[in-house]
Amino acid sequence: MVTLAFVLLALLGTLSTYMLAQRRRFDAIRASALSAICAYGLLWLFSDNPDLYALVFFGGTFIGMSAPHRFGFYTLISSAIIFAPLFQYLVPKLNGYGGALGLSAFMAICVCHVAILLGAPRSIKKPPG
Repeated sequence: MVTLAFVLLALLGTLSTYMLAQRRRFDAIRASALSAICAYGLLWLFSDNPDLYALVFFGGTFIGMSAPHRFGFYTLISSAIIFAPLFQYLVPKLNGYGGALGLSAFMAICVCHVAILLGAPRSIKKPPG
């Protein structure tokens, strides 16, 4: 069963990285790193299982690193929601968290991209540049 906490953490990771990467001195990698470090600090202080929750947040940052000229908010939110159950399903199947994080994020983005190609509604993309 997918927990609401996983979905919310993935959404927070996705949106914080995506929005921070739009800032002047940040790129996607710096935005992911800063938001993940801040989230881990907060989760360490206020959570009973900070390592697992930080992993879910960090997986959400992978989605948030998607190119803004390809995906908008609707697609990113949909991908983050898809990421949470994929992550929970893949963790026991794969050896370690690293593979489950990357594969879950990749599959979530792929599902949304294929849906767009098949005619699903999409959010307005940010123009390049």
